[in-house]
Amino acid sequence: MSQKGSRQEKTSSHSTELYTEVPSTCLPIVYSPDYNITFMGFEKLHPFDAGKWGKVIRFLKEEQLITDGNIVAAREAAEEDLLVVHTRRYLNKLKWSIVVATITEIPPLLFLPNFLVQRKVLRPLRTQTGGTIMAGKLAIDRGWAINVGGGFHHCSSDKGGGFCAYADITLAIKFLFERVEGVSKATIIDLDAHQGNGHERDFLDDNRVYIMDAYNRYIYPGDGYAKRAIKRKVELDWGTEDPEYLQKVELHVEGALNEMRPDIVVYNAGTDILDGDPLGGLAISPQGIIKRDEIIFKAARGRQIPILMVTSGGYQKRTARIIADSIINLNNQGLVDCDCAAREAGPSHVPLMMSQSVSAGT
Repeated sequence: MSQKGSRQEKTSSHSTELYTEVPSTCLPIVYSPDYNITFMGFEKLHPFDAGKWGKVIRFLKEEQLITDGNIVAAREAAEEDLLVVHTRRYLNKLKWSIVVATITEIPPLLFLPNFLVQRKVLRPLRTQTGGTIMAGKLAIDRGWAINVGGGFHHCSSDKGGGFCAYADITLAIKFLFERVEGVSKATIIDLDAHQGNGHERDFLDDNRVYIMDAYNRYIYPGDGYAKRAIKRKVELDWGTEDPEYLQKVELHVEGALNEMRPDIVVYNAGTDILDGDPLGGLAISPQGIIKRDEIIFKAARGRQIPILMVTSGGYQKRTARIIADSIINLNNQGLVDCDCAAREAGPSHVPLMMSQSVSAGT
C-alpha cells in the first residue's frame, strides 16, 4: 500500500532544508538524538519523560526493526520554516526565559540565560518540529510515516502551553498545502488524553481540515473556544477503560473518514491515556493503546490515505516501551512495512539518512 514516487512540489515562498531528498533505502521513520532534553536535571522537574524518544529508538533497534542506517535524521526547523505558521512576535517572546518556563511548566528555567534555554530546551523541540514537517512529506510519498517525537498539540500560531512551544501539526499540514500538488484536505485524529486546542485554534475557520478529538473532558486545557473547530468531539470521563474507549475510537474514526476523505491523516498518538498516567486520568491498558493505533492505521491504510503519526504526550517511564511495541505490531499486521516499504518507494524529497548519529545518542 505504499505510494510509489513523489508528488510534484509547488513553488514555495521560502527555501527550506526540510523537503530535500531521502534515499529509497530509508524507512519513513524520523528521529534525531537531538530530540532528547537533558540539562542539569531540569527535565526531571516536569512529569514528561524528556528522554523517551531515544528509548523508543533503542527498543526498535533491539527488536531489529530498524538499524542505524535506515531511518531519517530529523533536521531542526529554521526560523523561516516556523514563520509559515508562527507570528514573529510569538517567536520573539521565546527569547525570554520566563516565557519558556511558563510554556514548558519548568519554573527554574526562568533563572537561566536564554541562550542556554534555546540550546538545551527549544532546539530539541525545534528539531522534533522539523521532524514532523519532514514526516508529513514522507507520508505522502510512502503512504505512511512516523515521527518518533512531535505532537505539540497545545501550541498555536501565537501561543504555547502544556510543554508545547511550536505548532508542529499545523506546520506539517500547511507545508503540504503550500508545497505539494494534490494535497488540499487533511484530517487530524487527536487521541492524546488532552484536548488539542493548539491546532484547533489554528484551523478554526479552515474547512480544508477536519478534526476529530477524543480527550478527558475534565482536564487541561478545557478550551471552549477551540472546541468550535472540532468536527467530531469525543469527550471521555475519568477512568475510561479499554472496551468503551476502543469502541468509541473505532466508531468515530470510521465516521470521520467517511464524512470527509482527506489527502492525509495526521494522527496524534499520545500515550497519556495509559492507566496510571498522572495527568491523563484515563485507564487504558498497554494492549489497549497498541490496539488503538492498529485501528487508526487500518482505517487510513485500508482507504489508501497517507498517514503521519506523532507520539505526543505520555508521562510514565513505560510509555516508550509501549510506543515501540505498537510500531512493531503495526509492522506485524502489515500496516507499516519496515521490510519492503523502502524497497518499493521511489526517492522522497525529505532529508537524510542517519548513520553514526543514532548510535551516538541512544
